[in-house]
Amino acid sequence: MDFHDDADGADIPRLLEEIPLLYKAKAFAESLNANTWFSRLGEPLDEREQYLARIYLDGLGFPEAEPALLTDWEEAAGAAEALDRDPIGWETEEMLRTGLVSRALERLDEEAVSMALALVAQKTGDTANDAIEDAAAIDDVEDMELVHAAAGALAQAANGAALVVLAEAEDDEPPHPFLARWRLFARGRWPVGLAGASYNIL
Repeated sequence: MDFHDDADGADIPRLLEEIPLLYKAKAFAESLNANTWFSRLGEPLDEREQYLARIYLDGLGFPEAEPALLTDWEEAAGAAEALDRDPIGWETEEMLRTGLVSRALERLDEEAVSMALALVAQKTGDTANDAIEDAAAIDDVEDMELVHAAAGALAQAANGAALVVLAEAEDDEPPHPFLARWRLFARGRWPVGLAGASYNIL
């Protein structure tokens, strides 16, 4: 950002207020650790993962839905196809995303929000593809469209979690559903998505 002699002095306090939040976003981006991504696919859901799935579902307004374990890639492919037929979870997420963007823009200008999200995207992009391709190779998965869908889902989850940080909602109780979903990825899972009354998790 360029500073000029005729810059509006009234902007200085606002810029100083933005700096700590941008550092938090940068710290989140730097904390992204691919060592755990997609490392527990198909394993039984532990107590913590059950809890995170419940937080996600309740936060989206689907208390009647339950987490459902997917045990292999074939089941994940079927669950991914079901998302196209039953997009209600995605539509609800988009409403939550719009709310987070509005909250973030109350704290940062649009350029700062875009830069922070671009940094997170850069940190997750190639690394997510490498992580899921390694996991797929171990299981002899040849459906590269499905593999890339998993990488895209992780990138989207990281974007959502970053928005939670930018909206200063990361300490909310219960946790924001986007943060719960991100923590499922961080624990090595692929939460494929909500279809009917099932939150399908590989």
